[in-house]
Amino acid sequence: MDAHRISKEAGLTEGHWWQRGKDLFLTTSLTESPLAPDYDRSAMTTGIVHIGVGGFHRAHEAAYLDRLMRRRAGSASPEGSCLDWGICGVGLLPGDARMRDALEGQDHLYTLILKHPGGLRDPVVIGSIHDYLFAPDTPETVLTLMSAPTTRIVSLTVTEGGYNVDDATGEFRTDSPGAVYDAEHPGEPVTAFGYIVEALRRRRESGTAPFTVMSCDNLPGNGKVARTAVVSQAAMRDPELADWIEASVAFPNCMVDRITPRTTVADIAELRRKLGVEDAWPVVCEPFSQWVIEDDFPSGRPPLEEVGVQMVDDVTPYELMKLRLLNASHQGLAHWGRLLGIEYAHEAAADADISRWVRAYLEREARATLRSVPGIDLNDYVDALFERFTNEAIADTLFRLAQDASGRMPKFVLGTVRDNLTAGGPIRLGAAMVAAWALGEEGVDENGGAIVIDDSLADELLPLAAAQKAGHETAFISHEGVFGELATDERFRRTFIEELDALRREGARARLRALAGGPREAQPRPVRSTGTSDA
Repeated sequence: MDAHRISKEAGLTEGHWWQRGKDLFLTTSLTESPLAPDYDRSAMTTGIVHIGVGGFHRAHEAAYLDRLMRRRAGSASPEGSCLDWGICGVGLLPGDARMRDALEGQDHLYTLILKHPGGLRDPVVIGSIHDYLFAPDTPETVLTLMSAPTTRIVSLTVTEGGYNVDDATGEFRTDSPGAVYDAEHPGEPVTAFGYIVEALRRRRESGTAPFTVMSCDNLPGNGKVARTAVVSQAAMRDPELADWIEASVAFPNCMVDRITPRTTVADIAELRRKLGVEDAWPVVCEPFSQWVIEDDFPSGRPPLEEVGVQMVDDVTPYELMKLRLLNASHQGLAHWGRLLGIEYAHEAAADADISRWVRAYLEREARATLRSVPGIDLNDYVDALFERFTNEAIADTLFRLAQDASGRMPKFVLGTVRDNLTAGGPIRLGAAMVAAWALGEEGVDENGGAIVIDDSLADELLPLAAAQKAGHETAFISHEGVFGELATDERFRRTFIEELDALRREGARARLRALAGGPREAQPRPVRSTGTSDA
């Protein structure tokens, strides 16, 4: 059997198989794989400490660094080959022990599988993570590494809700157990920000230049949010240290984008079957990737522009574009799709009624709040989104997209609603998305199936959803931590009540069609004496 035929059957492109003469080999070891890095990993040193190593980090930041190191392979020095920018991952949570064990067992290598539409798989073995520390077992080792002059960047993917910052007020929650503990026990912290503060304190004391803190999480002004968290945590133990961090440490904002669903047992089995590779935790993702970073790295940075990263002065327009178009679309797919009993994102995106509604929301309400984005045509961007969303190979679940909606909706949707309220613009579709979310929180789809809720605020939101179901129409949106001043805004409240009422009477599909038909079409009946709104 020739290489072309085997590659076709395996769903891989030619060149992804190790061929020596007429013989073809399937490898059982990541280190021996022909897809493994061609740079000298034994020469790598830690330049980046990354807190929160999950699928997204491994599909995004680590993949970019791997690509850079491959590009520079063969340079005479570690600096020239960028091997001084190796990543040491740090896990803080009990569940992170699993990542430690998975990576340690395979020399910290893992397979990244790009899933193209039509079944094509494009695998590569990533080697830019050269070490991993489980902080609960070795807090001093982590602090020593973060304090070392060679560590010049500390990056973060701790999820949208992991910054301990109140969405409504923008203030750090100083009364949270982790923040209180870290202020009282700075030498053995438990949170990312406790580790960062203590490491910066040690660097200041030793005269070592501070590292740059780079948030890679999916939230508006992620660098500013990270600054708030770090400075506030420092102020709880030493206001002078907090002032120094505020004045001396860089927190560049960045925009990140790559759809990365959870790795499944089937993904692991497919990798084993088609490549003969045993990988405890491979990562799957879409082919598309984007990274836009504010170029503010006083202690140096890798030349990421060589591998497609956009280094800019102001990331805000790119960030808002992504959050309010892509991420808001995901929320629309999730909350409408779950009401209709749909499981996967590509199925929801291919549903004519849902896709028409999402496009209407983007065009009528989201795009009006955006600034022009250098080098990007927003019409093309939206079209590309739906090409990405309908990639059935990704098999991203609506359950994943709806997870922790209490942290995602404020960042991706409610900001648009607020901006339109301020400008006197339309809010009906945004309010309808909130109504779809609120109705889904009652736990049953329109087919009678269960909607599983996974949210960090579930203990607070589910009783409100129950009160809503019992007839208290505004119970759900009364949560000030999520909705802030929207909870008392008359126009938003009125429009939400109208849409929730219409959803219950008409059903999700009929409401999707009515709303997508036109801004003023199929308005719901007045609720009580409030009348209809001009949303």
